[in-house]
Amino acid sequence: MTRTKTAWLAALLLASLGAAAQEATIRKNLAERVPQMGKVDEVTKSPMPGIYEVRVGTDLYYTDAEGNYVVHGQMVDTKQRRNLTQERIEKLTAIDFETLPFKDAFTIVRGNGKRKVALFEDPNCGYCKRFERDLQKVDNVTIHVFLYPILGDDSVVKSRNIWCTRDAGKTWTDWMVRDKATPAAPATGCDASALDRNRELGRRFQITGTPTLVFTDGRRVPGAIGASDVEKLLAEAK
Repeated sequence: MTRTKTAWLAALLLASLGAAAQEATIRKNLAERVPQMGKVDEVTKSPMPGIYEVRVGTDLYYTDAEGNYVVHGQMVDTKQRRNLTQERIEKLTAIDFETLPFKDAFTIVRGNGKRKVALFEDPNCGYCKRFERDLQKVDNVTIHVFLYPILGDDSVVKSRNIWCTRDAGKTWTDWMVRDKATPAAPATGCDASALDRNRELGRRFQITGTPTLVFTDGRRVPGAIGASDVEKLLAEAK
């Protein structure tokens, strides 16, 4: 091994040890001084010199090298006009579309169905109704609807009614778009355990509101966005 390569490896080792020591210092000081922050999952250098990103779950904080100061807010790259915090959170909360349990969703296909999106929705969610009515403008799409009854017992009842019909997609659209009451589900003979699995899936993915959209590139979007925004995100997800 050449002297130059040995020196390079030694420098690399020292840098690695230094980074590990720095991370240990930040973890120790924050745990002692700000215990309410919770367990730190990751400490990494941020794009801003001298500032470290501290990840607690999907929450991001920023601190100095000693953990003496903590900021909970947005880091923006003013030159490139990028919200670095938001970009990082989007990566942390991305969902692998292909691994979603589509057996626990019903599917609506419009036009050629080439574009795909998954929706987590509650039948009693007013924002979901507004969203669904605007979504009628979007064509050539396959929509996987995961019933996500989180707004109370009646949401569970309506979700079961929809899930247990012969054509859940039609029943869902009749209710959400046309305000046509859902037919009562049969007392026996319908396995609605998918609803429980969907709630567990949502908790695992930290889906706290409806509607929540998931695109094929893993991006999730909460809230009742407009049809034009859905079109834009479907195009970007290709």
